[in-house]
Amino acid sequence: MFTQIRARNFKSWADTERVDLSRISAFFGVNSSGKTSLIQTLLLMKQTTASSDRRQVLNLGDDGTPLVLGLRDALFKQDVNRELYLEYAWSRPERAQRDSIPLAPPDPVNPERALFEATDVSFSTSLSVTNNQLQVEDLEYRASPANVSISRVRGGRQRRIAEYRLAASVNGDGNYLTRVPGRVWQLPPPVKCYGFPDEVFAYYKNSEFVSELELDLERQFSERLFYLGPLRQVPRRRYSWQGSTPSDVGVAGERAIEALLVSSSRPHPRTNTRAFNKIGRAIRRITVEEHVAAWLAELDLLDKFDVEPIAEGLDIYRVMVQRHAGSSPVSLADVGFGVSQVLPVLVLLAYVPEGATVVLEQPELHLHPAVQAGLADIIIETSSVRRVQVIVESHSEHLLRRLQRRVAERKVHAEDVALYFCEYQQGESRLDRLDLNLLGEISNWPAGFFGDPLGESVAMVNARRAFPAREI
Repeated sequence: MFTQIRARNFKSWADTERVDLSRISAFFGVNSSGKTSLIQTLLLMKQTTASSDRRQVLNLGDDGTPLVLGLRDALFKQDVNRELYLEYAWSRPERAQRDSIPLAPPDPVNPERALFEATDVSFSTSLSVTNNQLQVEDLEYRASPANVSISRVRGGRQRRIAEYRLAASVNGDGNYLTRVPGRVWQLPPPVKCYGFPDEVFAYYKNSEFVSELELDLERQFSERLFYLGPLRQVPRRRYSWQGSTPSDVGVAGERAIEALLVSSSRPHPRTNTRAFNKIGRAIRRITVEEHVAAWLAELDLLDKFDVEPIAEGLDIYRVMVQRHAGSSPVSLADVGFGVSQVLPVLVLLAYVPEGATVVLEQPELHLHPAVQAGLADIIIETSSVRRVQVIVESHSEHLLRRLQRRVAERKVHAEDVALYFCEYQQGESRLDRLDLNLLGEISNWPAGFFGDPLGESVAMVNARRAFPAREI
């Protein structure tokens, strides 16, 4: 689970400062206030870890990535003289008992024991622009009681290729890494913006553990982070599937039906939240398709939902639904647009592995108010039962109000919900954490963001008074 993010000189943010994340984190704000940019700090690292180009410091995007940025567009005020700083912190995955599995690399002196154990890891990097290309100024991993950093050697003679210096402290020993005799030259540039060059392992004794830190970062972003964009694919009458296994539902939800098909025989926990909290275990396990169908029924969107082959022996499928009990089955393409738009959201929440992080942009699009509120309940259930972290960027008052209500009803703990408001002031984005108390009340909510219901009512009353009585 991600616990913190921070960015400096990224897009509209001079400095986000440290943003604390919880099991449910939601960002609200007006259009172009910087909400999406906060999410993009995560996407940048996800697509960088997925890139096959080891020399690409930061993957700013291409046709195959969810995020595409120009170099200047990625920098605050498009100033290439500014350093881009990114920082992330995460807690390790949890066991069934919900205690974190420690990061425990073996001790090179005694491989049967761990060199150190850490359940929380953080990473930061500073990047500068030279000749219209990004280069690493420094990067650092912190997994107490181990800290490892690599920084560019500054000053001295002009070098064609930047050189770097390694520093490390393990269990309080600042001299744990020692140079191999005869190798006195500095290190070459890091791999991407987070990886140690191969020369680290050749130049330093006992340096194998640094690869564990790098691997944990890659797994955190590539295997535990999932994203669904705000614009979902329109439903189709036919879906082709040749047995492939998608890692997620796609940026636009285009692989949601494939995810349902591949998981048709894979059980997932589906639990009544109250029963889970009372007896401490799942009632039963069902498939992702059953999971999604139950959610659609809870939201009162559909009574029945099935993915079925058009004919035996064909790899062509269709999605048939029943709006009400007893009504005739129809294609998903023939029901309200909101159903097809929320479907990838539900599939992703049910499909990802336990302990994952799901980032959703405007999941409430095309949904009426009652369903938007119900979606908050599904997010709470996913977080509490499947231990999936959910990060939401939203404009929905109804989703927010339901989160507040569930906190007041003690269906979710206030400390498990982090709410933020973004705004753009004086040329930069700013972020305020909303103060959510145990009663679900927010003391510092900005006035007027969700409109002015009282003002509208007063205006209507005044309009009625001014209206000629004979015309009423």
